[in-house]
Amino acid sequence: MTTTDPTTGPAADGIRLGLRANLAQFSLLVAVNALVGGMLGQERTVLPLLADRTFHLSAYTAALTYIVAFGATKAVTNFFAGTWSDRYGRKPVLVAGWIVALPVPLLLIWAPSWGWVVFANVLLGINQGMTWSTTVIMKIDLVGPARRGLAMGFNEAAGYLALAGTAMATGAIAAHWGLRPQPFFLGIAYAALGLGLSALAVRETREHARAEAALHPAPANQPDHHAELTTGQIARLTSLTDRALSSASWAGMVNNLNDALAWGIFPLLFAAHGLTIGQIGLLAALYPAVWGLGQIATGWWSDRIGRKHLITAGMLVQAVAIALVAVGTTLPVWAAAQVLLGMGTALVYPTLLAVVGDVAHPAWRARAVGVYRLWRDGGFAVGALLAGVLADAYGLTTAIWAVAALTAAAGIVVAARMYETHPRT
Repeated sequence: MTTTDPTTGPAADGIRLGLRANLAQFSLLVAVNALVGGMLGQERTVLPLLADRTFHLSAYTAALTYIVAFGATKAVTNFFAGTWSDRYGRKPVLVAGWIVALPVPLLLIWAPSWGWVVFANVLLGINQGMTWSTTVIMKIDLVGPARRGLAMGFNEAAGYLALAGTAMATGAIAAHWGLRPQPFFLGIAYAALGLGLSALAVRETREHARAEAALHPAPANQPDHHAELTTGQIARLTSLTDRALSSASWAGMVNNLNDALAWGIFPLLFAAHGLTIGQIGLLAALYPAVWGLGQIATGWWSDRIGRKHLITAGMLVQAVAIALVAVGTTLPVWAAAQVLLGMGTALVYPTLLAVVGDVAHPAWRARAVGVYRLWRDGGFAVGALLAGVLADAYGLTTAIWAVAALTAAAGIVVAARMYETHPRT
């Protein structure tokens, strides 16, 4: 039996969809995703400096191998996380992801060679792919269609605000006590707390997706988007044939290509101009802090005015911000660029996930999210390789200009190809 309650949204078989009806579990998942973001934040300031000052990696391509390992592993894990979530449930995947995270900070503390750091980032990529993907899927399950953008805004804001806070904290710790081991003690605490909350307090949400599927007929203008699709068909729709899904996948990949640049190249550029570890930590935190905080507003905004124009504007703002980093030589200019980059990314990040949630049928939405995140987080690996090769051949500034141009091109592709997906518009 299916009913609709105007205060909490539709319900089927006793399962109610909506943010208010599921506020306790939704809030718990926001907290869990903050811990997921913190696991990534422990590296943002410290690892590029470890590569340079502890392991003495002179080639940029070699120094960025940890981002390549992280991005490639996370991208592939995203794909399987969606499939596993449909097959086995969301919670088992979330718990397994936290188990994988436990050795990561210990490996970073004890690593006697750079290969250990790369291996730690393989594990971190698996952790991030399983935990972040699953918290996204679970929140989409809980809130239903009406508040999807807002839900993604909260999810991504929690993760990236925690990333920013941890990047700033580890920068301050490293400036006072050194690059190892103290900055990574935060990661040990995050992993233990994340595993405990996920195992003991988080509840399964797969039945919420099934309840929504009972209320969600295939759209009349998209007969190929019905519930019974194979994983191969879903991958083809999300990657190539659906104009909104494939445009979102391309824009997401370029967005995280930018993030690889900010993670791996920006700290080296700032250090080359004489900034201290504390100043580098401040800049490393500023971009994800603005990004994280802004997503609450932009996710809500996309529920009001639609998705496409926010994504287009966000990609173009990012391109301007990256160009400003390339021309800058002082802390105030770079700080302004980091704020602008955070604003552009906030416009894009939750909105792209909302596009996938809009278009994908609830029966195969988890797998579509997995395919989208495969492309998006593959941008880490592509960005690290591209930036490293260009920086080695032509210098840091040329690599940054190239990424700025690629980001502007992605904004143009979205403007020309994506159709509006929000049902209200």
